[in-house]
Amino acid sequence: MIGNRFIKFNPNENSQTKFEQMLDLFTQLLTYTNGDASEALSWMNELDKKYQFTTSEYGMGDFIEDLKQNGYLQENPADGSMKITAKSEQSIRKRSLEEIFGKLKKSKAGNHQTFKPGQGDEINPDTRPFQFGDTLEQIDFTESIRNAQINHGVESFSMHEDDLQIRETDFKTQTSTVLMIDISHSMILYGEDRITPAKKVAMALSELIQTKYPKDTIDIVVFGNDAWTIEVKDLPYLQVGPYHTNTVAGLELAMDLLRRRKNPNKQIFMITDGKPTCLKIGGKYYKNSFGLDRKVVNRCINLAAQCKKLKIPITTFMIASDPYLQSFVQEFTEMNNGKAFFASLDKLGAFIFKDFESGKRKTVY
Repeated sequence: MIGNRFIKFNPNENSQTKFEQMLDLFTQLLTYTNGDASEALSWMNELDKKYQFTTSEYGMGDFIEDLKQNGYLQENPADGSMKITAKSEQSIRKRSLEEIFGKLKKSKAGNHQTFKPGQGDEINPDTRPFQFGDTLEQIDFTESIRNAQINHGVESFSMHEDDLQIRETDFKTQTSTVLMIDISHSMILYGEDRITPAKKVAMALSELIQTKYPKDTIDIVVFGNDAWTIEVKDLPYLQVGPYHTNTVAGLELAMDLLRRRKNPNKQIFMITDGKPTCLKIGGKYYKNSFGLDRKVVNRCINLAAQCKKLKIPITTFMIASDPYLQSFVQEFTEMNNGKAFFASLDKLGAFIFKDFESGKRKTVY
C-alpha cells in the first residue's frame, strides 16, 4: 500500500551538537568581551558552574580543543594565551546578522520608491501592456496567454502583440555607506551598555552588505575626541574610551570617504547617544560638556548643509531619550533633509536595516 507513514517527532534528534551549542554562547560572549577569548572562556566557566551545560562526556577542555581544531581559536605556544581567528570574527558578524536581520523577516519593510517600474532583479506584482523595446525575459506568459484566450478564443488560439503583458521588476541600486559610531565615554555611562548593541548592528550591516550586496561599499568611522576609520574585521574589538563627542570630525571624515566613492548613491548612518561636545581647532581641543554649545552645534549644522549639497543624506540614530537633545537633532536633520530616529537599544537594528533596505529599492523605466 502506497502512502505516508507518520512517526513521533523527537526534537532532540535534530538539535545542535554540544559543540555548536557552546560555540553559539562563546560567539555571543566575544561581543561583550571585545574579542577577548580568555575572558570569554572565563565567563563560560562561570556560567557552566551555574547552569551546568557541560557533561561528563563533553567538558570545557573538549570545547577549547574543538575550537582550536576547527580554526576558531589560536593558542600562543610561548605564553599559552588564546586569540580568536578571522573565522571567529566572521562568525560573530554572521551571528549578529542572524540575530538582528532574522527578527525583521516577518515585519513590513520600509519602501521609498520612485514609482517608475522597469528592468531589474526583483519581481514586481504589477504588469503593463507590451511596448517596443521590451525584452523577451520581461513577458509574463501566464497573463499573455490568458489575454489571448479572452481576445481570440480557445478553439482558434493565436497571440498578438496586444495580448502581451510585461511583468515589472525592481532593481537594487549600488550604494556607498559610511556608518559612524560614537565611542565617547557616555556610551557606557549610567549603568547602560550602549556600545555593544551599536557594534552588533555595525557587524550585521557589514556582513549583509559584503554577502548580499557585494558591489556596495561600507566604511566604518568611529569618533570620540577625534575620528578614524576601522576595518570590518576590527569591529568585535571596538571599545569606548575616555573621549568627548567630536561629531564634526566624524562627519568631515565620512564626507571625505564618500567623495572618493564613484557610486551615485551615498549615505551616512550615525549612531550616537549624546550631544556634540568637542571640536578640534588647530592643534587644540575645544570642549564643553555642559549643555549644547552653539559654537560646536553651528559647525555640525554647517556640515549637514554641505552634505545636502553633495546629495549625501544623513540618518541619525539617537540612542538616548534626553528631551533637550531633540531640538538639536531636529535642526540638524532639517538642514540636511535627512532622517532621525530616537531608537531604543533593542530596536536599533530594526530601524537601521529597514532604512537601509528601503533606500536600496528603486524602480526605473
